[in-house]
Amino acid sequence: MKKNILIGALALLAGSLFAADSSPKADVIAAAQKLAVTASYSWKQTVVVPESAQFKPGPTEGKTEKGGATYLKMSYGDNTTEIVMQGGKAAVTDSEGNWQSLTNLENDSEGPSRFLVGMLRNFKAPAAQATNLVTSVKELKQDGDAYSGDLTETGAKAQFRFGSVTNPKGSVKFWLKDGLLSKYEYKVQGTVDFNGNEVDLDRDTTVEISDVGATKVDVPDGAKKVL
Repeated sequence: MKKNILIGALALLAGSLFAADSSPKADVIAAAQKLAVTASYSWKQTVVVPESAQFKPGPTEGKTEKGGATYLKMSYGDNTTEIVMQGGKAAVTDSEGNWQSLTNLENDSEGPSRFLVGMLRNFKAPAAQATNLVTSVKELKQDGDAYSGDLTETGAKAQFRFGSVTNPKGSVKFWLKDGLLSKYEYKVQGTVDFNGNEVDLDRDTTVEISDVGATKVDVPDGAKKVL
């Protein structure tokens, strides 16, 4: 009887210590890592900018399979670009829907192409991006299934891929479901210098994750030839 009581007390103590070691940041990192090791998942990214903004990106839809291909479909106004990444290579559709390699795209000096190349070179799937974001938070607080906090200056600045940024600031919020990352949102603001022209940027990005474990990535034949 005494032995059973002792074992029970030790189990309770171990549970208390484990709970003490847990933190909001650790919870979100674990949820993102759990997503990263799943067989596959899909996501949809939407970006909201002020009405006065010159550049208004449309939604991006993505799919990825562990150890396989990642597919993206990006919209900008009436233009749609498809992207397939696999084995360190990438295939991208041009304005006429023809597939070309990322290497060929890099040789195009036009602004939109340069922007796309930079984005692909720095691309991270949601599981990895969320991990980077949570490690850049000053302090993360939990409210039910949601976790939120302000980004450090360095963390906010890292969300601007181009230009020289001053006064960067931002915040982030994560949602978990059954211990798995299901959604996250990050807001950033800053003044960006593009070749001597200063522009105030304000961007709100939301990523919603779906079809975990059930997503299939079908690589188009045109992309296969390029890859």
